[in-house]
Amino acid sequence: MTALEIYTERHAIRKEANDIKDELISWRRFLHQHPELAFEEENTKQFIQKKLKEFGIESKILAKTGVVALLTGKEQGPTIALRADMDALPIQEENNVPYVSTIPGKGHMCGHDAHIAMLLGAAKILSKKNIEKGNVKFIFQPAEEIGGGAKALIEEGVLDNPAVDAILGLHVYPKLETGKITSEHGISCAACDFFEVEIHSEGGHGAHPHLTVDPITTAAEVISSLQHIVSREIDPLSSAVVTIGQIHGGSANNIIPSTVKFSGTVRTLDPEVRKTMEERIDRITKGVTQAHRACYQLNYQYLFPSVTHNESLIPILEKTAKDVLGEGKLTYSKPSMGGEDFSFYTEKVPGITFRLGTGNEAKGTTYSLHHPKFDVDEDALEIGTALIAKFTLNYLSNS
Repeated sequence: MTALEIYTERHAIRKEANDIKDELISWRRFLHQHPELAFEEENTKQFIQKKLKEFGIESKILAKTGVVALLTGKEQGPTIALRADMDALPIQEENNVPYVSTIPGKGHMCGHDAHIAMLLGAAKILSKKNIEKGNVKFIFQPAEEIGGGAKALIEEGVLDNPAVDAILGLHVYPKLETGKITSEHGISCAACDFFEVEIHSEGGHGAHPHLTVDPITTAAEVISSLQHIVSREIDPLSSAVVTIGQIHGGSANNIIPSTVKFSGTVRTLDPEVRKTMEERIDRITKGVTQAHRACYQLNYQYLFPSVTHNESLIPILEKTAKDVLGEGKLTYSKPSMGGEDFSFYTEKVPGITFRLGTGNEAKGTTYSLHHPKFDVDEDALEIGTALIAKFTLNYLSNS
C-alpha cells in the first residue's frame, strides 16, 4: 500500500467518526446525566436499543439489562464481538459541567458512558459498510463494576449463535494523553478477589480491658500481619496486593465491642499465587485471633481471573493504531493490578483490550478513574469510535 493510500484510508475512517462527533457527544452526555448501577440499567438499555434500531440493527436482551446485537455479513465467516460496559458507580459527582449527573449518589465516574457512545458510533459506521464476510456482535454489558455482568452474559449464551471467534474491549484512561492508546502483551489486568473477616470476642467496659477480649486490638494485629503475605511470603517477582478497604467496630468511646468486621481485596497476576491467598489469609487470621483468645469467620470470594490478551490479535491492533492514528501512538505497558470482568471472555475466546487516552490538563480530564471529578475529553470519542470500527474491519479482512 502506498503512502497516499495509507493516508486516504486513515482519514476515511476518521472522517466517518468525525462526521458523527456531535452525536457521540450528545449520546455520552445523556448517559452521563442518567447513570444507573449494576443490573439496574433499564433506561440505558432502552436508549441503546433505540439507537441500534435507528441504524437498522436488531437487538435482544440478555442478563436482565444487557443488550446484544448482530450485524451479519454477505458471506459466512468469523464473528468478532465488541464489548462496552454500561453501569455507573455509587459516587456523588463533583464536576461543575452542564451534563453533570442528575441522580444523587450515582455517577459515570469510570467512563462507561463514553464506552457505550463509542460502541454505538462504531455500530453506526459498520452498519453502512456492507460487510462482505463474517459477523459483528455488539455486546453492551451490565454490571462490570461488581464483576457479575460478563459471567451472566456468557451463561446466557452471548458467545454463541453464532460462536464468537475473537472479542475486543477498550477502556478510557485519563493518565494517557488524548490521541494515544496503550495495551499489554499477555496479562493485562490482575485477578480480583474479595474477602471479609469478622472477629468475635467478649466485650465490656473500656476501663476494665482485662475483663474482656478486645476485638479491635486483635483486628489491628491481624490487619498488620496480613501485609506480611506480600512482603514476606510472595516471590518479589510475582506481583500481589492485599488491601483492607473497610473496618467497622464499636459504638462508644468507653465500650470494648464484642465484634469487629473488616474487608478487603486481593489482586494477583500469577494463577498459582492466587490459589494460595485464601489459605494464607485464613492461617494468619486464625493464628492471631487464637493468640488473643478470640474467634473469627472468613468469607473469601473469588470474583474474576486475569485478563489475558491473545498474541494473535496484537498485529491487528498495531495495524489499526497505525491506520487511524499514525506512527508511534500505540505503546505497551505493564499489567495493571486493577480488575476487569472482561477476563471471563478471554477465558473462553481470544481477546484483547486497549486503553484510550482521554487525559487533557487544559480540560481538567486527568482525574483518576472512580474519582468524583473524573471526566472524559470528548475529543477522544471519535478516536475510540474509529479505532473500534477499523479494528473490526481489519480483523474480518484478515480472517
